[in-house]
Amino acid sequence: MAALNPFRVGMIGYGLSAKIFHIPYIQAIPSFKLQAICQRNPSNDDDAAKDHPDVTIHRTPEELIKDSEVDVVIIGTPPVTHLTLTKQALEAGKHVVVEKPFCPTAAECDELIKCAKDNDKVLTVFQNRRWDTDFLTLVELLRHESLGRIVEFETHFDRWSPHAPQGWKGDQNPGQGVVYDLGSHLIDQVVNLFGMPKKITGFIHRQRQPPTDLEDSCTVLLHYNGMLAIVKASVMSLQLKQLRFKVRGDSGGYKKYHLDPQEPQLKAGMKLDHPHFGREPEEDYGILTVVDKDKEIVERRYPSLDPVTYLGFYKSLASALLGQSPVPVEAKDARDVIYLIELARKSAQEGRTLDVE
Repeated sequence: MAALNPFRVGMIGYGLSAKIFHIPYIQAIPSFKLQAICQRNPSNDDDAAKDHPDVTIHRTPEELIKDSEVDVVIIGTPPVTHLTLTKQALEAGKHVVVEKPFCPTAAECDELIKCAKDNDKVLTVFQNRRWDTDFLTLVELLRHESLGRIVEFETHFDRWSPHAPQGWKGDQNPGQGVVYDLGSHLIDQVVNLFGMPKKITGFIHRQRQPPTDLEDSCTVLLHYNGMLAIVKASVMSLQLKQLRFKVRGDSGGYKKYHLDPQEPQLKAGMKLDHPHFGREPEEDYGILTVVDKDKEIVERRYPSLDPVTYLGFYKSLASALLGQSPVPVEAKDARDVIYLIELARKSAQEGRTLDVE
């Protein structure tokens, strides 16, 4: 599916997000054309103009937003800038994709949702891990396999990262820290599966030594009627196999290790049209545990689905821009994730479980 005239995309920011999560997918879909990039401070080994000689290069976000040749703006800058830049782009008549986390506060998200409505523009948030192969496989498993009533759902994004990141990601500014960064992915997936929880309990940590201002690890408990969802992200998890999902039902269980492979594959230079792109090897398949017809407990590998990849987000966006389908991620859904993050941080600060209104 391609628009008669492709939607012209302007990318604000030229870091990892732009290079790995956005530009390769935009360039792979005929409905889009990479029209412009905003990079403030190029260097000899990091220069958007050299990487994309046929693309207009701007030095400030305001220049790109004013560019009449741009139809869709992607905001790939630090979260504290999302409100201002997204609002400017919407008011300039652009459709907008905002990197997650949407904004530091739910109130700011509400302001942008209203702004998009007032200007009749598409606004969506790049919650790309809804298109992870491991998550889509789990959705399929829960739909078709009889785990029975789910009593506990555990989702992890753990790693061994004892040193604080450099640059803006190493600072504890509004909208930063682990529960905004990785937690926004994990909470979004839980809410996507089960809806909003009834209560929330948050534990936010600084596991690195010496400690920095950055909140680097978290455990968030999302309380549902008869089920507990556990969201965990740690920077001190030294494991050859990192746990990704663990699901307990009253008639079955499921355990999965390793993250979706798209990010490391792109970092290693693999192209989207490679036959192994996004595909999980058999040794990374999850383990399904059930009771067979003879009442014996048995385990078997549960094959991962063929990858949709993050092309799924942009194909859905193209359809939404043509008025043929909803946006890939509703801004209100991303706003609800930020609301839960705010509650989790408040819960951690006050040392108590909070109701989710």
